[in-house]
Amino acid sequence: MIASTFRAMRDVLSPEFRSILWKAIGLTLLVFIGVLAALWIGSAALLVLPWPWLDEVIAGAASLVLLVVFFFLMAPVTAIFAGLFLDTAADIVEMKHYPGEPMGNPPSAWSSALMGLQFGLLVLAVNILILPTVFFGIGVAIMLIANAYLLGREYFTMVAMRHMPARQAANFRKINSGRVWAAGLVPAGLALIPFLNILVPLFSTSYFVHIFKKIAMDRQVAETV
Repeated sequence: MIASTFRAMRDVLSPEFRSILWKAIGLTLLVFIGVLAALWIGSAALLVLPWPWLDEVIAGAASLVLLVVFFFLMAPVTAIFAGLFLDTAADIVEMKHYPGEPMGNPPSAWSSALMGLQFGLLVLAVNILILPTVFFGIGVAIMLIANAYLLGREYFTMVAMRHMPARQAANFRKINSGRVWAAGLVPAGLALIPFLNILVPLFSTSYFVHIFKKIAMDRQVAETV
């Protein structure tokens, strides 16, 4: 896992990955700017109070709420858009680090987009459900455990599906569920760090390409013994 972590970090900092990251962040910012503009225009048109100062107070409070929502939703929404480019990122990693091995076959653009949307919404829903546990002092640990499972499950399966049918990929993950969950602790820890959590989709893609290759290699060695 340590070697895979450092490889993935170098991949994320590469120019190819930076261009993908900026695209995902740009699409995310466009969505938030559009929502902010729509809410601002809508509130200005619908909210008419006899006290102008109260209008300003409500507008300021609404802006503060939107800012908090922006920071809370930035990573999940970026993950949704990054899902559009995950197969491109996986191609880059395989060509760079495993040039002598067969390249994975990416699913259709529609399947990739749907997978990214489903995963982003799933992570968002789970983290919203877990959020109240923060007030009991166990929230961070629960988030780490849950996200390790979610990230390991989704990214490992996504990478495996590039090399085998979906059902076989799911079974391969289940057989190695312990290793996959343990590997998921690394990106799950990164997901808890503000601002750095926007790197999670691309980091996890590269990271789990390396994890999948290592597990697949170990299986081949075990079968030949």
